[in-house]
Amino acid sequence: MLNPRQIEAFRAVMLTGGITSAAELLNVSQPAVSRLITDLQHALKLTLFERRGSRIMPTSEAQSLYQEVERSFVGLDRIEQRARDLHARRAGTLRVAAMPALAIGFLPRFVARFLAQRPRVDVSLWGSSSTVVLDWVAAGQCELGFGQTPVEHATVLSEKLPAVAAVAVVPSGHRLAEKARLAPRDFAGEPFISLGQSTLLRYRIDATFADHDVSRQQRVETQLTMIACAMVAEGSGVAIVDPFTAQEYQGRGIAIRPFDPAIHIDMAVLTSAQRSLSTLAQDFLTEFRDAVAAFRLDASL
Repeated sequence: MLNPRQIEAFRAVMLTGGITSAAELLNVSQPAVSRLITDLQHALKLTLFERRGSRIMPTSEAQSLYQEVERSFVGLDRIEQRARDLHARRAGTLRVAAMPALAIGFLPRFVARFLAQRPRVDVSLWGSSSTVVLDWVAAGQCELGFGQTPVEHATVLSEKLPAVAAVAVVPSGHRLAEKARLAPRDFAGEPFISLGQSTLLRYRIDATFADHDVSRQQRVETQLTMIACAMVAEGSGVAIVDPFTAQEYQGRGIAIRPFDPAIHIDMAVLTSAQRSLSTLAQDFLTEFRDAVAAFRLDASL
């Protein structure tokens, strides 16, 4: 039977070219290395080294054997390196899904920064509606999902992220762009681009204008805030959207202004109730929470 220590001694001799150097590499005595090589030759019934003067030279059999040994050790080295990377959270795989407001720009930029510090981490990043994100997490297709709250599902855990405030977006040359902050009365009679009626943000926007007895011209309705911003940039009306999407259109024909009273957008991280998060996912989530909290401060213009 081969002894792993014998193979290790053989490799060390082949790498260093001598018994003495191999002993130093392995931090053992020279007689111990000689004994291991002798036992290996006996077990294999092969002559692996020939003495030529004061040196030993590998035989052709030793050269052939070394190629196989090296392949095995490279595989082990890769396994050990992978384990070290996983322990240090520099390696692994993450599958992340998010609603469009995050997936359009904010989340990809965060992922890029996250990966820059972890060159061996692989990420799958998907974007869709909050309902689809929930389904992906429930089915185990994604480890982390980001969507709007409230969320109720038997196999999915929902944890609120720091809330952000919706912002007003108007064409950059619009008269309302001259104001530092906007309120419901500023939108009276203005062509308004509304979000789809199935969204919580639409409900809160309509409730706010109703509370202030302000009528708008409901000119366009869309499910996606990026479409709303694009139409605002073309002068089709004004809108109230999440700050993440608004940021992507900043400098592209729209002016972004804070809106009073604040209309909060609640977001949640969705995870499986049946599987624990990897340490890599935990790190990702911790840093993402901080990024959202910081953005909330930056977005309060």
